[in-house]
Amino acid sequence: MPKVAVFNVSGSQVEEIELSDSVFGIEPNVHVLHSAVVLQQAAERQGTHKTKGRSEVRGGGRKPWKQKGTGRARQGSIRSPQWVGGGTVFGPTPRTYGFKLPKKVRRLAIKSALSSKVIDNEIIVLDQLALAQPKTKEFAAILNNLKVSRKALVVTAGYEDNVALSARNIPGVKFVAADGINVLDVMQYDKLIITKEAALKVQEVLA
Repeated sequence: MPKVAVFNVSGSQVEEIELSDSVFGIEPNVHVLHSAVVLQQAAERQGTHKTKGRSEVRGGGRKPWKQKGTGRARQGSIRSPQWVGGGTVFGPTPRTYGFKLPKKVRRLAIKSALSSKVIDNEIIVLDQLALAQPKTKEFAAILNNLKVSRKALVVTAGYEDNVALSARNIPGVKFVAADGINVLDVMQYDKLIITKEAALKVQEVLA
């Protein structure tokens, strides 16, 4: 089982905990990680792109000239694709880019993401994280104590209003509750700052 140091908000190590091998200690599956990230990014696409086909553009109700005798190429409508102002051939239409992955694959993906953070020493476990009131300055001081200067994902067991409000004004920092943790966020942020309670909760759900 991987052993991880537990720190307090002052940046001092207070203990060590053993995390589950099946959640935080597996060999990361790169292919599954990639599939899960693409899945989330695809789901975020609006898919509202649209062009008009020849049946949708305005005008072109009658034949521009007679079929024979003019010496020109035969034409049925001035809104055919080859005309200026004509319809678009095979243009984009509104669609959803989302797709599905099997449940076991999704679970393997989040386990791989968490395990990669442990392998790369990019996980910081806190004994607890609670603020009496929303204070960005106070939260920034905690990050400084933990020597976090890059993008960080902060995870607590439940939703903490004061932590969320304190973190939202700091560039590169995102807060989520344990039940909202996902592959894209874990991989996108350089550091994973998670409370001991949240780590155990995630471990219990995924084990």
